[in-house]
Amino acid sequence: LCRLGTEKFMLDGKHTGTGGGNHVTVGAAKPADSPFLRRPELLGGMIRYWQNHPSLSYLFSGQFIGPTSQAPRVDEARDDHLYELEIALQQLPEGDCEQPWLIDRILRNFLVDLTGNTHRAEFCIDKLYEPNSSTGRLGLVEFRNFEMPPHWRMSAVQLLLLRSIISWQWLKPYKEDFISWGTQLHDRFMLPHFIWKDLEWIIKDLNKAGYAFKLDWLKPFQEFRFPHYGRFHAGGLQIDLHGAIEPWHVLGEESSTQGTSRYVDSSVERMQIKVQGLSGSRLMLCCNGRKIPLQATGNEAEYVAGIRYKAWDPHSALHPTIPVHTPLVFDVVDTLNNRSIGGCQYYVSHPGGRNYDTFPVNANEAEARRVARFTTTGHTQGKMKVNEESPHADCPATLDLRFNHKLNLK
Repeated sequence: LCRLGTEKFMLDGKHTGTGGGNHVTVGAAKPADSPFLRRPELLGGMIRYWQNHPSLSYLFSGQFIGPTSQAPRVDEARDDHLYELEIALQQLPEGDCEQPWLIDRILRNFLVDLTGNTHRAEFCIDKLYEPNSSTGRLGLVEFRNFEMPPHWRMSAVQLLLLRSIISWQWLKPYKEDFISWGTQLHDRFMLPHFIWKDLEWIIKDLNKAGYAFKLDWLKPFQEFRFPHYGRFHAGGLQIDLHGAIEPWHVLGEESSTQGTSRYVDSSVERMQIKVQGLSGSRLMLCCNGRKIPLQATGNEAEYVAGIRYKAWDPHSALHPTIPVHTPLVFDVVDTLNNRSIGGCQYYVSHPGGRNYDTFPVNANEAEARRVARFTTTGHTQGKMKVNEESPHADCPATLDLRFNHKLNLK
């Protein structure tokens, strides 16, 4: 009624959250009744489960993710962190505990960001039970990887998911070992296909434990987080383009910021490409003349891959000398004749060069701007010489257009 909303639209029509708020805080009316103080192993089980299932970290978060974000995972950018954290979790007592300060002393130095900030962590225990502060002894744990969703019903669903996991963990805390994801964390789990597969495991766990949670309830989050850019058909194949996640990194200090703020590299974007109906080796999928490293999904004739590309050229970026790669030209190449038999183009802004001066007034205008950036025309004409280099060993599921294999001395 007062025209306030929980969503916003960028100039290019991208649908995003408001950028903050709605972090989920769990505790009790009285600190002594907090489930995390009564059973310290509950938080230990939650940490283990979140680490085993990256979709819980990335599906409900905002645009700014990664090791320097507001809610970094416990295994992001700290190589020896999991080993030391495993030792710490072994010190948590099982069952009821009459030492409320114990969980703070054991986990405080692990639930932090790269700089040691305890507030900027996926699991924030600043207000759980810090012995040195009266305001820090409230029995609260803040789950900071949740951002404001665009609808209150979506907020209710994510709260229901979290409450179900906590209820299950209270009855039987999760004891499985940590998984050393390595580079898979920022390779596979940036793509909607692998996020959704991971969610299927989570819902199976809840259903097995007696919680009748349905996977379909999370489809609005999947579409909101990974919007569908477009679809085209060529050579009997169906190719779908979806948005994907790209971690943002805080850049170094610059004199222009005067030490009060730091720039974030938002110049790079990522998308997922999914191919259905591909069999044999005659047809090959390319982006800007480079072979896409398609990964089998387990479904018949279905493959996915990620595309990383420099979408914008801000004055401060991680790689300022690399030009933008857009528009992205996708081709289905007949390797027998070395010709493209169909494809599409994707732009990050208006293909006609229009510069939007105002933000979209509603969701319909935002969608119109997004749809205008995808076209099923404009594939490569004539003979093609495809660059068929192998993907980087650290990112086998991703084609990074910024990386030049010819210059790699290794």
